[in-house]
Amino acid sequence: MTTVLNTEIGALTGGAANLPQYAGKAVLIVNVASKCGLTPQYTGLEKLQERYAERGFTVLGVPCNQFLGQEPGTAEEIAEFCSATYGVTFPLTEKVEVNGDGRHPLYERLVGFADAEGHSGDIRWNFEKFLIGRDGTVVARFSPQTEPESAEVVAAIEAQLG
Repeated sequence: MTTVLNTEIGALTGGAANLPQYAGKAVLIVNVASKCGLTPQYTGLEKLQERYAERGFTVLGVPCNQFLGQEPGTAEEIAEFCSATYGVTFPLTEKVEVNGDGRHPLYERLVGFADAEGHSGDIRWNFEKFLIGRDGTVVARFSPQTEPESAEVVAAIEAQLG
């Protein structure tokens, strides 16, 4: 079966991110940025990672510089910022485009899914979230303003973890 997790994408530190390793897990894919008003969401994302990792869950951060140039750094700068500022332990991919002609294939597979308000299509801003179920399909989409630890995100994650 073809799933979102069969998409090839590089890891932030080089090499492949190896998304198939997350098959059978719930994955929250989030386009992230270091210089955005929503950047403090890294705290909530890391808390989700710590809370649910042992139950078969991971956050996957996908750096993107398409929104007002809010992720301008190199891979090394992004990794250092995330680690030093927010203690991020979840995996990060290479920096990609999430919209437009250069949209990464991962986001080609995600953007057709609508959120609870019916929005599908282009990513609206940094920190838009997609929950991938254990079967590798998109099961939920959350707006950038939805906090990672909000009731709706937590309920969706817990529903996937059983």
